Amino acid sequence: MRKKLYITIAVLVIAAALLLFLRQFSSARSFQAFGTIVDRVETSRKIVALTFDDGPTPEVTRPLLDLLEKEQVRATFFVTGAELEKQMNLGIRIAAMGHELGNHSYSHTRMIFVTPSFVQSEIERTDALIREAGYQNPIHFRPPYGKKLFVLPYYLSQNGRTTVTWDIEPDSNTRATAGDIAREAVEQTRPGSIILLHVMYANRVESFKAVGKITNDLKANGYEFVTVSELMSAAQ
Repeated sequence: MRKKLYITIAVLVIAAALLLFLRQFSSARSFQAFGTIVDRVETSRKIVALTFDDGPTPEVTRPLLDLLEKEQVRATFFVTGAELEKQMNLGIRIAAMGHELGNHSYSHTRMIFVTPSFVQSEIERTDALIREAGYQNPIHFRPPYGKKLFVLPYYLSQNGRTTVTWDIEPDSNTRATAGDIAREAVEQTRPGSIILLHVMYANRVESFKAVGKITNDLKANGYEFVTVSELMSAAQ
């Protein structure tokens, strides 16, 4: 009986350790099992990529594009296919304004325990919609919630695709004020940084309010805003 108890405990400990490892591995921003992943670019130039996840949504994307145009800032939008399909006019406007469109999956499902056919569908459906919006440059992929294990990276690597994460996420605390978000973004930015903001929904109003201060303060510090693709091309 005692031997069986020890074996059971050992199995449970190993299972718990494996689950913890997989959780940390799936969330790693700078490492994945296959292919290329970029969370920041090594460069001496004071350039930074401002990226927005999710959407597009009419209540936020329109005023955000107006703000970026006013500030003369180009950004990268990692959109979901389901929302782009409903708001194609906004996708067209994003592309026409010179911003970058990236793939954030079709349904915003965690890409962990998924099948190859599911991954293919999520990516290819969204790619087709991004092309429909008029975007012609390479399409990079950002995993929903930053989660990936083996199937997703393998598919991306086999199709010459880059996984793009981030090194700065100033609005990860949903209770942070606009001032807190802007302060964290500006303090943590260094040459080659990729900033992630979630602004597309009503509960993210503080993130939206922080955008103008982030762009103004970083420009005052000598930074230039570029798209993710431009940032990657500046790698040293």
